[in-house]
Amino acid sequence: MKKPQQAVHTAFKTVCAAAALVALVAANPAAAADAGNGKVLSDSHNCAACHGVNLNKPVSPEYPKLAGQHADYVYMALRQYQMGTGNPHLGRNNAIMQAQVQSLSQSDMKDLAAYIESLNGDLVQKK
Repeated sequence: MKKPQQAVHTAFKTVCAAAALVALVAANPAAAADAGNGKVLSDSHNCAACHGVNLNKPVSPEYPKLAGQHADYVYMALRQYQMGTGNPHLGRNNAIMQAQVQSLSQSDMKDLAAYIESLNGDLVQKK
């Protein structure tokens, strides 16, 4: 095999192995989020103070409705707030949210995201 082809082949194998590992971790039921713990976290962090009753009626139009939002989106948003401006490509800059999420583990954020997704909300999905 020529060296450029060998490099492409090695890169392809590496990408396939990484994809298989991600799929294996994602399919692991032990890593399932706990929406019940997410409710406890939501209450203890007083999310309703800004996002309103059932996280669906924000106290200000600049705050988003959360109820019913996809868990993977909520989780990534929480991670981005945790990263803050330290990562300019991925971080989100909001002092209130950054303070709220600093003490959360990744598991806590997944639980919180599962709880938020379980709520009935006014979000509309295009069909």
